[in-house]
Amino acid sequence: MKFGIDRLLAEPDLCKPLEGKRVALLAHPASVTADLTHSLDALVATGLNVSAVFGPQHGVRGDLQDNMMESPDFTDPTYGMPVFSLYGEVRRPTGQSMGTFDTILIDLQDVGCRIYTFVTTLLYVLEAAATHGKSVWVLDRPNPAGRPIEGLTLRPGWESFVGAGPMPMRHGMTLGEMGHWFIDNYKLDVDYRVIAMEGWQPDAAPGFGWPPERPWINPSPNAANVNMARAYAGTVMLEGTNLSEGRGTTRPLELFGAPDIDARALIAEMRRFAPQWLEGCTLRDIWFQPTFHKHVGRLCSGVFIHAEGAAYDHDAFRPWRVQALAFKAIRTLYGDYDLWRDFAYEYVFDKLAIDVINGGPDLREWVDDAAALPGDLDSLTVPDEAVWAEARRPHLLY
Repeated sequence: MKFGIDRLLAEPDLCKPLEGKRVALLAHPASVTADLTHSLDALVATGLNVSAVFGPQHGVRGDLQDNMMESPDFTDPTYGMPVFSLYGEVRRPTGQSMGTFDTILIDLQDVGCRIYTFVTTLLYVLEAAATHGKSVWVLDRPNPAGRPIEGLTLRPGWESFVGAGPMPMRHGMTLGEMGHWFIDNYKLDVDYRVIAMEGWQPDAAPGFGWPPERPWINPSPNAANVNMARAYAGTVMLEGTNLSEGRGTTRPLELFGAPDIDARALIAEMRRFAPQWLEGCTLRDIWFQPTFHKHVGRLCSGVFIHAEGAAYDHDAFRPWRVQALAFKAIRTLYGDYDLWRDFAYEYVFDKLAIDVINGGPDLREWVDDAAALPGDLDSLTVPDEAVWAEARRPHLLY
């Protein structure tokens, strides 16, 4: 198959409208061609006038580990062009940076989750382009989590840098498709084009969204593989808790744990309370000791989520519910456990991080309600998921 960048480079008719234009590129380390050449180098080699580069969260170099670690602007040492950070002093493009190009190419590998901030950066670029009369092209890439939908819809008033609009946690779209939805939902007047992939089969085994013949390159420092991308719509909620999400280990956001829990007892309680939510994956109890971040240097009892191997069922796996179930099991086993982490999360200072992540308090309230059952959460979530399936349908390209 071909990604958008590969088609743009291989098909002269696609590239022709860019001739004579100043072209910017929004990219990160996973912005590479089929032969693993970085998109910036490949575009410059074609003779296009690449006039500026933009970087999302974690930087165009992908060097910054954690949330709210800001990247500076700098001058590219190879080509001498300005590199503007969209996760530094600003998160929206400024008028100054918008004046450096006519068309911006967005070539970002996403992981298919609302909270992954490249989605919000896409919206902010579209809004700025509409204001400044610029063109936006998305060089489309696979959604490695595939098409499944899961999670509560972001509630009105809960918009943030990890909540760009009323979509569920696991949206099941590519960035190119998401751009069409943003333009429709926010009624943006912007010149927008998607260089679509060729041959993407999001429902086909074994990749279910990610073509196995393509090497995986981290789009952010802790997005290490496809298993992480599949689990992330659930494990990202750990950022709003006092449980470790595995930062400081070699498999972050595929596991969770803490020094003061019993992983085997936790898995047993999860299986007792809602076994139907554990279909499609395998839970394995583990031990780990983070080298940095939460519980640094302490031995943690933990759970590894395997959305891979012979037991993986792509259609059945529901990572958001798996993680919600883990929180519920902790509440059952350790009633007064200090679960919810109270700190500034992605520039929101007046709300609990777990609520910012979920776009509202419903998930947390369900976890903390001792009488709440699995069906109570489903009664909130299933209608949201059905509404999103219809809302996204006109914008699907594959």
